[in-house]
Amino acid sequence: MPSLHSSPFMDNSAFLPLLRHITRRPKSSSTSTTTNGGSGGGSGGGLLKMFKLFPMLTSGCKMVALLGRPRKPLLKDNATTGTIFGYRKGRVSLAIQEDPHCLPIFVIELPMQTAALNKEMASDILRIALESETKSHKKKVMEEFLWAVYCNGRKIGYSFRRKQMSDDELHVMQHLRGVSMGAGVLPSPASEKDNLEGELTYMRARFERVVGSKDSEALYMINPDGAPGPELSIFFVRSQ
Repeated sequence: MPSLHSSPFMDNSAFLPLLRHITRRPKSSSTSTTTNGGSGGGSGGGLLKMFKLFPMLTSGCKMVALLGRPRKPLLKDNATTGTIFGYRKGRVSLAIQEDPHCLPIFVIELPMQTAALNKEMASDILRIALESETKSHKKKVMEEFLWAVYCNGRKIGYSFRRKQMSDDELHVMQHLRGVSMGAGVLPSPASEKDNLEGELTYMRARFERVVGSKDSEALYMINPDGAPGPELSIFFVRSQ
């Protein structure tokens, strides 16, 4: 697997303060939390490991049931919630929420299949970088629409941020309203999709949000057991 430093993306000066932030982050003592009885992933920084087990999960292993009315969140810090989800034979989507009970502030379908993402997790470190080539700086960096997408240092294509969520994306957000952290399989909104694209899988985690400049932000996954270094990092960078 090529080093993250091998990508031309890494030459962007807006990215460097975010990358250096990795070595300065203190250990976190946060614990894994799933509300309303949802059976998400466990502790020990094992969310990525849980996500890699998706091909082994069966339709009888539905880890989150349909949730009722929204509950008040148990975690009252300022952490951002990130969710990676998709059908096993389909593409992966990414949703960023300031609160699990609110609509996402950022939703994008990544140009990669769920199976390809699982392979990238083999090293237990996943870095997703989204670079906007827009020259105008009137918007906040996460408000841009067209993104070049990199995964572990390799460019994998382009994607548009969604202005409106699809029915499947709304379905996922509805089911995970009471889930703070975890990984598993969700009931599919349509039985025919189960047959064609496999089951609907998800991984949800809490992230430390770091603003490097007006042109760069990053999300660092908060490891439940305080393990050193993030297992998952997501970078947003705008070309200068």
